[in-house]
Amino acid sequence: MTPRRVRDIEYQLVPGSQRRTTDIVIERNGQVVVRPSAGLAPEQVDDLVERKRMWIYRNLAERKDLNSAAVAREWVNGETFLYLGKAYRLSLVSGQECSLKLRDGRFLLSRDLIEQGGTPAARAAFEQFYTDRGQKRFKDRVGYFAPKAGVAVRAIRVKDMGYRWASCGRSGTLNFHWKCMMAPPRIIDYIAVHELCHFHHRNHSDAFWNEVDKILPDWRERKEWLRARGASLDL
Repeated sequence: MTPRRVRDIEYQLVPGSQRRTTDIVIERNGQVVVRPSAGLAPEQVDDLVERKRMWIYRNLAERKDLNSAAVAREWVNGETFLYLGKAYRLSLVSGQECSLKLRDGRFLLSRDLIEQGGTPAARAAFEQFYTDRGQKRFKDRVGYFAPKAGVAVRAIRVKDMGYRWASCGRSGTLNFHWKCMMAPPRIIDYIAVHELCHFHHRNHSDAFWNEVDKILPDWRERKEWLRARGASLDL
């Protein structure tokens, strides 16, 4: 990505795009990313960003308000952590062989692990939990929705995606953020369907959303839930 600036708007220009339309996206960290249509010169992208300046301002302000609702969790008994849209209390336990398990409605975290490794070790344990569970869930859900979307998926990976929920690789690989596993199942399904439809349209044009609508007619409600509450899906 190439950093560019138009007045007081800094944005990242994604090069080498073959798309038919230009996408301007406000990432969850407030970064403005532009994926231009094929053949559009950087100076033409600057002009487009200038024309969309007020829209960008509004969305940046809204993103700032949403991010202010993010939850700072602590690694203590009684703290709540999300899994599939439900909140589970944390219990620090001694003598537990594995780092973390979910049992009897509680997350059981090894006390030895956090005493020896601190917050980084505790975070790593949760990230691994979500990654392992996510690998199975997305395999199941993608397997269910892929025939409905009329596409074939070569591989599924669950990992840290930074400020993106998911991505659709041109090689037929779908990537999902482990944080998705904190969301309710219906939102996870929306994320999966969203990426599957990118096999047909690698943009967010009307044609793309029409593909989503064929599978999830209530996608607007699911999309709005993720927009409004996505900041709370974090450790």
